[in-house]
Amino acid sequence: MITDKKIHRAFGVYGIYTYGNKILVINKNRGPYINRYDLPGGSLEDGESLIGALKREFLEETGIEVKIEKNLGIADFMLPWDWNDCEFVHHITAYYLVEKVRGNINDPHQFEGQDSLSALWLSEKEANINNASPLVLKAFRWLKESVFDPDIEVYNDWKMKM
Repeated sequence: MITDKKIHRAFGVYGIYTYGNKILVINKNRGPYINRYDLPGGSLEDGESLIGALKREFLEETGIEVKIEKNLGIADFMLPWDWNDCEFVHHITAYYLVEKVRGNINDPHQFEGQDSLSALWLSEKEANINNASPLVLKAFRWLKESVFDPDIEVYNDWKMKM
């Protein structure tokens, strides 16, 4: 655990939508996972429920309307991020397995605050620490092992991809 650094705490909800052995991911354009693949999802707006936020974020970032199949659990990640006078981010995440209701994958509408450039299918063979967020890597472990490990993952050597 990191205790001697100024830490920014962030919370978000994220959906795992699978097709065969692939997961639908987004290409991040900001934040600690910039220029990496990440799961669709994000922060809650004031007064918004977890499920409401996930459905909104998923639709905004992928063009897909989803329903919740299962709550997989909560996980957290700690990694270096020089932001707002902080040295690390403690990213707390709620994972959900989701299913498509309607819609087609499309490039997200760009607006202030949009942090997704595109949505695409990614296989485990294509994902690695250099091109994917820790959230995506944990999602692939869950797919492979059918076990959700909630232990914190600390990435002291994390490098931003500018």
